[in-house]
Amino acid sequence: MQLTLEEVDKIAALARLELSAEERESFRRQISSILDYVGKLRQLDTASVEPMTHALELWDPLRPDEVRSCDAATRQRLLEAMPARQGDLLKTDAVFS
Repeated sequence: MQLTLEEVDKIAALARLELSAEERESFRRQISSILDYVGKLRQLDTASVEPMTHALELWDPLRPDEVRSCDAATRQRLLEAMPARQGDLLKTDAVFS
């Protein structure tokens, strides 16, 4: 599929890009080449291909969270090391306003 320079201008405007004359022609050729390749891919029969969300098999390598208690002395040292606290809780700035 060969793009026109007007189509390249429209794409550049949507992407808020200012292109020189050389860049317009270069992008026209490159995008046209990409669209030609996508056209070839569309011709493939994928009816028997199982849909997938990622090229690699993914798994969650993290362990589940579990609460562990500590001794009173360690807890007190942690509380004292907090730069700002409210009771026994670490006080932070608001993340969402």
